[in-house]
Amino acid sequence: MQLLDGKALSKKIEEKVASDVKELKSTCGCTPGLAVVLVGKDPASQAYVNMKKKACDRVGFYSITHEMPETISQEAIEKSIIKMNNDSSIDGILIQLPLPSHIDTTKLLELVTPEKDVDGFHPFNVGRLTTGLDGFVPCTPLGVMDLLKEYNIDVEGKNCVVVGASNIVGKPMASLLLNANATVEICHIFTDDLKKHTLAADMIFVGVGVINLIKEDMVKDGAVVVDIGINRAQNGKLVGDVDFERVSKKCSYITPVPGGVGPMTIAMLLSNTLKAAKANALKLKEAQV
Repeated sequence: MQLLDGKALSKKIEEKVASDVKELKSTCGCTPGLAVVLVGKDPASQAYVNMKKKACDRVGFYSITHEMPETISQEAIEKSIIKMNNDSSIDGILIQLPLPSHIDTTKLLELVTPEKDVDGFHPFNVGRLTTGLDGFVPCTPLGVMDLLKEYNIDVEGKNCVVVGASNIVGKPMASLLLNANATVEICHIFTDDLKKHTLAADMIFVGVGVINLIKEDMVKDGAVVVDIGINRAQNGKLVGDVDFERVSKKCSYITPVPGGVGPMTIAMLLSNTLKAAKANALKLKEAQV
């Protein structure tokens, strides 16, 4: 068994992004900018946003967090997003989820201009991913693909089971695997006999938020297991959706939690924001010609 070390790879990606930022600044005077919308005081959301801010600082991005009260109106958030869409210093816009129940999340995600949608949640970018065209891809599944590539794990022709069908992880994960010529099966809360599906899988990708959902008897020998889940156990320890201690004895590769997929998510956010900044710099250069 070998660990898929997302923490180590994320550091390599950060170093490359920081190098590219320096080059971008020297060639066109452009500094990549990321704006985050944070509504309310959810501790987990605040922690994630803080980690993203620190990562931006490390690579030399300009970043700003728009902190908004839990009671803010839909209209007020929409006005803020429109303002960011028109702000040339902002290359990427991220809306930290989940939002309060009175807010129409879909409407806000669709309001972000696709060229600044570094989370890859806008229907325009979702459509481009589904059809195999270039665009912005949700950071977590994109990070998983980079992690597999780092360890020379080829998904082509492999039987891949994705457990979880969320718009943020499961569906884009399945699309990326399908685009890479894997045979893909998506399982979810209504799937009958999950074990039957996972036992036949060469690779299992799970992200549903259920501690120890994937157990030793659900995984065949030599399988690749990617644990995208992150949960806090009763003892306060961070754990994934896989019974790591037992499953790791059977598989060929497995991601730890923490230190696996998590760091890759933030690394891909930096990568997507840099991609947006380079595209904007190119537009600016072409406009000046």
